[in-house]
Amino acid sequence: MRRSERLADQLDRHWHKNLRPRLHGLADEEYFWEPVRDCWSIRPPGTPTVSMPPSSERWTMDFASPAPVPAPVTTIAWRLAHIIVSCLGYRVGWHFGGQEVDSQTFAYAGSADEALEQLDEMYGRWNAGVRELSDTDLENPPAVGPEHFPMEGIVLHVNRELIHHGAEISLLRDLYRWQDGAVLHRI
Repeated sequence: MRRSERLADQLDRHWHKNLRPRLHGLADEEYFWEPVRDCWSIRPPGTPTVSMPPSSERWTMDFASPAPVPAPVTTIAWRLAHIIVSCLGYRVGWHFGGQEVDSQTFAYAGSADEALEQLDEMYGRWNAGVRELSDTDLENPPAVGPEHFPMEGIVLHVNRELIHHGAEISLLRDLYRWQDGAVLHRI
């Protein structure tokens, strides 16, 4: 097995055994659930966000630069958008010839089903791209994009990000299900 296949398999095992099964049955109410005040989320058209004026055309993602300290709690919608755009989307565009992704113009998902479709598509592109990398590709910085360290480090970083943010989403699902000590059995 080539190194690139081992790197792809590391994430793929987690994806198929842990993360993706935990997203089964995600409903819109849970996708947008705000467990505390002032959560960051994905907002419908016409709603002002933390960093942008009202938009009448598309869903937007709460964001601020520099990020506030401490960072706000985020919804599942926000976390999925972060994985889709920042963790996977940018890098698929930069490193694997995918369409360039821009966080300011991305068509953020207005429903859980749409977000899961976006996630599956972007994950599939990322995983396929990683599997095609040669050992030489892994040892060198990519020719395109702002990341200037060896591609193997980029792949390992994305693996960590998906595992980390997937765990946060899983915890939010657990908290949603166990609100007020009562189990919501639809998950």
